[in-house]
Amino acid sequence: MSSDMSSEPKTIFPTYGIHNPPRFSPCECFDCLYARGPGEPSDPLLPLYWSAKWTMYRVFNKYVDNPPPYDGKPPSPLQEGVDYQVSFGKSYYDSTWRGQNGEEGAMMEHYEEWSLPIFPMDNHFSSSFISLGDNAYFLTYDKDRPKGMPPICLFSDLNHPPRRDFIKHLPYSVEDSQRLGGRVQGYSFWINPEPDKPPIQVGASPDRTADRAILFGYAFKNSWERDAVDKSAAPYRHPHSFYFSGYPLTPPDAPIVSQNFTEFAMIRPDPAETWDLVAKFSAGTEIIPACNLFRSRETQSESSEKVPTWGGRRRR
Repeated sequence: MSSDMSSEPKTIFPTYGIHNPPRFSPCECFDCLYARGPGEPSDPLLPLYWSAKWTMYRVFNKYVDNPPPYDGKPPSPLQEGVDYQVSFGKSYYDSTWRGQNGEEGAMMEHYEEWSLPIFPMDNHFSSSFISLGDNAYFLTYDKDRPKGMPPICLFSDLNHPPRRDFIKHLPYSVEDSQRLGGRVQGYSFWINPEPDKPPIQVGASPDRTADRAILFGYAFKNSWERDAVDKSAAPYRHPHSFYFSGYPLTPPDAPIVSQNFTEFAMIRPDPAETWDLVAKFSAGTEIIPACNLFRSRETQSESSEKVPTWGGRRRR
């Protein structure tokens, strides 16, 4: 099988240096790097490899007055089932992975029962994103696969796992960090509603959903901790949460999403349960089809002009 790729990438979603080269994103500077100011903490570094569990909060009410990051579930007065939904997933990462053609780095994010809510569609199904080198695949499962969706499709041919030092591409936010009493180091910005212009704001607050901007944020714990499994490893700052804008209309009704890590350890992922799924799901397929997740509704051409959507930033 193949993913029908030429030497030049065909589908690129600008990620401001995190998942693809800076030249594909409208950053404030050419390398999409943020200098740290006096008194700001040093940048955390991901371990060489790890496995994690997380809880995902899809917040659809009262999010304007309750911005992330969240220390566990969203704060009171938000109520589960009324203002937000809870679901679960796992992530796997190995920066040392190498493919047969020299690809570097592998990552898998598995969403159980409720998929990543950034697409204009009902997300009530299980899914996985697997990145092998630059190629990112989207997988769905027999138990709850949406009608008409293939078991595997190519999400992007230039969307690699974040590098261990990816946080250098996000600005440090004092406000995000202080929101949880300084227990975390928060990094975030709001992406400009104009696709070719740089981010418009550092920090999750004030909320800019109504302005059609898109939030992208990540928090690490502020303290250096021992690994839960590898006791011989040097202490490091563990990831705390990944918080971002989902697709705000219904479905999936996800203006704010936060994936909060509940378990994180230096466990090397088992290829049979992660990377090998790409070959398994594409067995017998001559060409892996391209995904069409951002155009799953006929109204997408209209909505892309009125609401924030990652799909409106695709470059070919």
